[in-house]
Amino acid sequence: MQANENIPKDEGLDNSLTLMKEGYLFIKNRMDRYHTDIFETHLMGQKVICMTGVEAAKIFYDPERFQRKGAAPNRIQQTLFGANAIQTMDGEAHLHRKQQFMSLMTRPHQKELANMVVQEFEQSIHKWELAEQVNLFEESQVILCRVACNWAGIPIQEAEVTDRAKDFISMIYSFGDIGPEHWEGRRARNRVEDWIQQVIEDVRSDQLKPNQDYPLYAWANFKDIDGKRLDSKMAAIELINVIRPIVAIATYITFGALALRDYPQYQEKLQSRDPEELEMFAQEVRRFYPFGPFLAARVKKDFEWNNCQFEEGTLVLLDVFGLHNDPNVWEKPSEFRPERFQDREENFYDLIPQGGGDPNKGHRCPGEGITLEIMKASIDFLVNRVDYEIPAQDLSYSLSQMPTLPKSGFIINRVKQK
Repeated sequence: MQANENIPKDEGLDNSLTLMKEGYLFIKNRMDRYHTDIFETHLMGQKVICMTGVEAAKIFYDPERFQRKGAAPNRIQQTLFGANAIQTMDGEAHLHRKQQFMSLMTRPHQKELANMVVQEFEQSIHKWELAEQVNLFEESQVILCRVACNWAGIPIQEAEVTDRAKDFISMIYSFGDIGPEHWEGRRARNRVEDWIQQVIEDVRSDQLKPNQDYPLYAWANFKDIDGKRLDSKMAAIELINVIRPIVAIATYITFGALALRDYPQYQEKLQSRDPEELEMFAQEVRRFYPFGPFLAARVKKDFEWNNCQFEEGTLVLLDVFGLHNDPNVWEKPSEFRPERFQDREENFYDLIPQGGGDPNKGHRCPGEGITLEIMKASIDFLVNRVDYEIPAQDLSYSLSQMPTLPKSGFIINRVKQK
C-alpha cells in the first residue's frame, strides 16, 4: 500500500502492544498529540487508519465505502461475536439477517424484558437483606442471564444460571485480554456454543417444542437469504448474539449505580420516576462511562476523505471513546450532565456506544432499545425500591482494560426494601 502523506503517522513498526497498554486512550492520545482527527498507525502487522468525530462516523457507516467482512480480528470472533456472525456480514445478506434481530427486539419486547428484570430484582431483595454484602455486578449478570434465557425460551436449570452467566461475561471481557484470561474467554465461548447448539438441535428434532414467539424458535427455523436454514452451529451463534448483549447490560447497571453514588444530586429528580429523567440519566451513563473502545471496518473501495487516501482493504478504526469525550461534539464532556440530553434531536452518529447509523439499515446494535429500557428500570429500582449503603471499596476503573469495570464490581450492604 502507498504511504499516506497527508495525515500524521504514528511512530513504531507495530503498536499492538501499545494499544493493549493504553486501551481506550490509544486513539485519543494520538489525536491530541498530533492535533488531528485522523492518523495512520500499524497494528497486528498491517497499516491502520484511525479517525474520530461525527463526520468520521457518518463516513464509517457508509456501506458504499466500508464493509465489515474481514474487519473483526479472529480473537474477537472467537470470544465476543462468534465466527462469521452477523457483525462480519455486509449487503443484502446482512440486512436480511438483521431484520430477524430487529423483529425480536421491538418496543413491546424491550418493555417485556425490562419488566422481567425488575421482577427479578424485586424477588432478590429479601436475599440481599440477609446478605452481609451484595456484589451488584455479579448479581446483575445472573439476573440478566436468567431473564434472557427465559425470555428467549432456552431451558436453563437454576443450578446452572450462575455458571452460564459467568461464561457470557467471560466472552465479553476477554476479547481485549491476552494470556489466560483471553483463553478462558475462548473456552467460555465454546461451552456456550455447544450448549445452545444442542438446544437448537433439540428443537429441530422435536425433542423441545418452544413457543413460536420465542427467539429460540425463530433462530432454529430461520432461513438465510439463500432460502436455506442456518446450520445448527450458526443458528446457535446468532441466538447467542441475542442473549450475550442482554447479559452485558450488567456493566451499564454497575456504572449506573456508580453514577448515582458519584452524582447524588440527580437522585431527587429520579425519585419522581419521570421517564424523561430516567432516559436522560441512562443516556449520560452510556456516554460518560467507557464501554466499547472503538469500532472496526475495512475500506470497500478506494476513496479520498479529509485529505486522506483510503485504499481498498485498509483496516479503519473509529474511536468511540474519543467521540464521546470530544468537546467539539459535547459541551464539557468531562462533566456528568444528563440534562444535555433534554430535547435533544436524534443523531445516529454522536452517541455510539453500541454502534452508529440507522439500526434498521446498518450495523448499529439492534438491542440498543433493550439496553436503555433495562438501564432505566434498574436505575429506578436502585433509587426508588431499595435503600442500601456503599461500604469502602475500590470503585476505580482502568482505561487500559477493554472493556472496563469498577474494580470491586460495586459492593452494597445493609439493603432494605423501601
